[in-house]
Amino acid sequence: MKPAPFDYVRPASVAEACRILAEAGGGATVIAGGQTLVPLLNLRMSQPFVVVDINGIDGLRGISRVEGGTRIGAGTRQADALADDTLARHLPVVVAALGHVGHYQTRTRGTVGGSIALGEPAAEMPAAAVALGALIEIASVRGTRQVPAREFYVGPYMTVLEPDELVTGILYPDWPEGHFMLFREVARRPGDFALVGLVGALAVERGAVSRAGIAWFGMGPTPIAANQAEDALVGTALAGIDVERVARLAVADAAPFDDHHASAEYRRTVGLRIFARTLRETLDIRSAA
Repeated sequence: MKPAPFDYVRPASVAEACRILAEAGGGATVIAGGQTLVPLLNLRMSQPFVVVDINGIDGLRGISRVEGGTRIGAGTRQADALADDTLARHLPVVVAALGHVGHYQTRTRGTVGGSIALGEPAAEMPAAAVALGALIEIASVRGTRQVPAREFYVGPYMTVLEPDELVTGILYPDWPEGHFMLFREVARRPGDFALVGLVGALAVERGAVSRAGIAWFGMGPTPIAANQAEDALVGTALAGIDVERVARLAVADAAPFDDHHASAEYRRTVGLRIFARTLRETLDIRSAA
């Protein structure tokens, strides 16, 4: 199929892009990698009046160290982020998650910000942002704002982003050196969206968990923070962690659903098992260190 007619613009700056989005009155959509948008256009499931191509805005790309964290420009290709040494050193769990995003071919075009802004419930990058306490940087003609990832997603493919706003970057706060990552997903085939997945990090100080950030993907209408499991872990000595209890608390925060891929019961059962296994393996690694 062919997309419905639309105007195409390629702004040279964030300010110009925001002006075009504001003038469109909700009738514009942004394209960066286009891995989701182009199929939607071709199927006429998306029929914008204006397509705003942000690939010409250099300031939207790149990974940098900032005070208190690491910033990924929204237009950074997933493949570039996957190969970035700074990201690997400071946020290895983000690199682990990126390695499961789509396929090699799609990662060369897909962008980190595009995945974050789309909010696919079974995708790795939104869940990683939620788990690690990232801030989503947003710009419009009204100015800029930062929204915690845990407040950004409000429903399936629904975020707090207004029609005239543009995601410009994602700021991941620093985690202590030597923190441990948690990542596991179950999918039918490599590159498929996860049926069940979890991502997160644990920091340990003086033999006890000092900080925990964990989120589910594929386990509800949005990426979901495992708040009860985080609370149960923080302050607990490693030797005293009841893995099965923490896993049950984590699943209790999820909202699994039935679809043509899997049932809610399957997701709940598998989620419980992979959470317990992943946490146990992480604790074993820490004990051996």
